[in-house]
Amino acid sequence: MRYFMHLAYNGAAFFGWQIQPHHPSVQETLERGLSLLLHCDRIPITGCGRTDTGVHSTSYYAHFDLPEGLDLGDCEQFCDKFNNYLSADIVIYRIFPVQPDAHARFDAIERTYHYHITTQKDPFLSHLRYFSYRKPDADKMNEAASLLLQYEDFTSFSKVHTQVNNFICHISKAEWTVHGHELLFTITANRFLRNMVRAIVGTLLDVGLGKMSVDDFRRIIEEKNRCSAGTSMPAQALFLADVQYPWEEILLPDNGQ
Repeated sequence: MRYFMHLAYNGAAFFGWQIQPHHPSVQETLERGLSLLLHCDRIPITGCGRTDTGVHSTSYYAHFDLPEGLDLGDCEQFCDKFNNYLSADIVIYRIFPVQPDAHARFDAIERTYHYHITTQKDPFLSHLRYFSYRKPDADKMNEAASLLLQYEDFTSFSKVHTQVNNFICHISKAEWTVHGHELLFTITANRFLRNMVRAIVGTLLDVGLGKMSVDDFRRIIEEKNRCSAGTSMPAQALFLADVQYPWEEILLPDNGQ
């Protein structure tokens, strides 16, 4: 039986989602917990994507297969038991059975990230926000962000020397909203390149602070050169906020999302 797991985590304590030698990761923590609770060998868990060291997620999906002879029993009760085992850094919202070929990574059709910037210093949110001592021009940043929807090749915002076949992404949303001292960047696409969101935010912030123009931002996209773009923003303010699936194809009959 294949199961989907819907969860969230604070990434500050982890070296990203993926298992890392000699460093704690979300994947390793969940796999160890699952095997301990079921009294079996390590069960591999496949995530919907990688998140880098220090990056958080408020909505993350993963899948795993139970070996023959094992049974979770009541999924809600098992979920409660799993949460009692986990530290405060991870919460599992739900575990539910899915179609045998459902895949947490490859079946995802859309992902949304949030990046949080604040212009008011707050020692209680410093691990979840990026503090800018100058207030950026959100209108200029939105004007530049709208250009992202006109392009598909985002080589300029990708980490170099990554193992990808292409740098093509289809961005459907990229906008800033302002809530008092808080600026929230929301970006949605079918896929993201390594370091892409943080590089985009860093370059947009340069626009907002008057270090470059909107036309400069367009030129950077078209140059397809990472050296032309702005600096990569710190990880602690980045959240994977949503992952969408064709649920009608993934869920078993009579199994709600």
